[in-house]
Amino acid sequence: MRQILHVTALGTAFAMAVAATLAWAWTGGVEQLGLTPYGDPVVTAAPGASTSYREIPPAGTTAPTVTRTADLERPARIRPTVLSGAQRPLRAGLPDGAASARRPCRTGHKLVPTCGILWGVAPGARTEERGSSALADFERKTGRHQAIYHGYHHGIRQVFPTEQEIAIARQPGRKRILLLNWKPESTTWAGIARGDRRTDAFLDRMAEHLRRNFHEPFFFAIHHEAEDQVRERRGSGYTARDYSAMFRHVVHRLRARGASNMVTVLVHMAYVPHTTKSWFTDMYPGDDVVDWIGFDTYSYSDPGYGHGDFAELLNRRSALKPRWPGFYNWVRARHPGKPLMVAEWGVWFSKRNPGHMAEFYREVGQQIGRFPAIKAMVHFETPANQKGQDSSVDCTPAALREYRRLGRLPVFQVSLG
Repeated sequence: MRQILHVTALGTAFAMAVAATLAWAWTGGVEQLGLTPYGDPVVTAAPGASTSYREIPPAGTTAPTVTRTADLERPARIRPTVLSGAQRPLRAGLPDGAASARRPCRTGHKLVPTCGILWGVAPGARTEERGSSALADFERKTGRHQAIYHGYHHGIRQVFPTEQEIAIARQPGRKRILLLNWKPESTTWAGIARGDRRTDAFLDRMAEHLRRNFHEPFFFAIHHEAEDQVRERRGSGYTARDYSAMFRHVVHRLRARGASNMVTVLVHMAYVPHTTKSWFTDMYPGDDVVDWIGFDTYSYSDPGYGHGDFAELLNRRSALKPRWPGFYNWVRARHPGKPLMVAEWGVWFSKRNPGHMAEFYREVGQQIGRFPAIKAMVHFETPANQKGQDSSVDCTPAALREYRRLGRLPVFQVSLG
């Protein structure tokens, strides 16, 4: 009798331990270890079966939760990817009812989310419609509010944020974070670092404008994709160290004059021929002036360079540079404490391979949990870049459907707190 009671007690204890572990996992315990169960559901049902999962409406909206059915017969691509040891493949998605048990995600210090990933867009890029109207159109067709609005500025004539950008940030019931991207273009990087009079006067006006008119925290990128303009010749004014010095000068000048609400972002191209140059690390301005690290990267629909899944996008490599680990892996190893932003991303559409765009969006949802340092993703929406390439998310009905589903995943629901 005593043995029966002992066995029964062990069984009860085991069951309670399993229940406690499951409850911990689905109420944030997994996140505390950096293993976030996000993305599309991963299933192991027999061929021909189907499964349902819930699309959670964006934070701050009243849209109903929608139940979707995933077709398990649809084949998935399998591509070799290079992942760091920390990027363990995870079970993605949340079971029905689990979303309400998770603690809400919101922005914290330096706009870093307490959990989840900020979702945003540069709408109508390279068109006449960019701005509030392009943003409204994009939100309408994608079915959700964008947490980040990406705007571009250049030169030293107009301070920013503009009245329209301030209105976008403060829209009642739909507040947003501004990501303002500035290229000085007033003189060389070296000239700005030495205290160019005209540039300094502009920075002083900018700081005053921020103090008077805009106190909300915002992302500030200084000359994004600068490695494309590096000229490693003595006296060129555009060496990697000149860029670093210019970046530091701009940040120090603005901070000294009261611009305390800017969150600085160093944005790279993540182009392998540049990232593997001997001067690439000299571009880094220093931890004290860099709050986030961003990079711009795109998927190509046609086989060849840049054609792959989401993991390939973040860790693009080259057979000519076999020692390069991929940009995500490189940043994680060199700057482990910095949050990462995919400051521009998208899929270049091709009529020769029209299904790639929809398939890529599905893969983002399946693989995002492998990259815990990613804290923001900002889509670059344009019908035609300088090469005539189209990244519009509605290039095909299937692509739009998958992008809308992607934006409703729990990982991309972050409140602006």
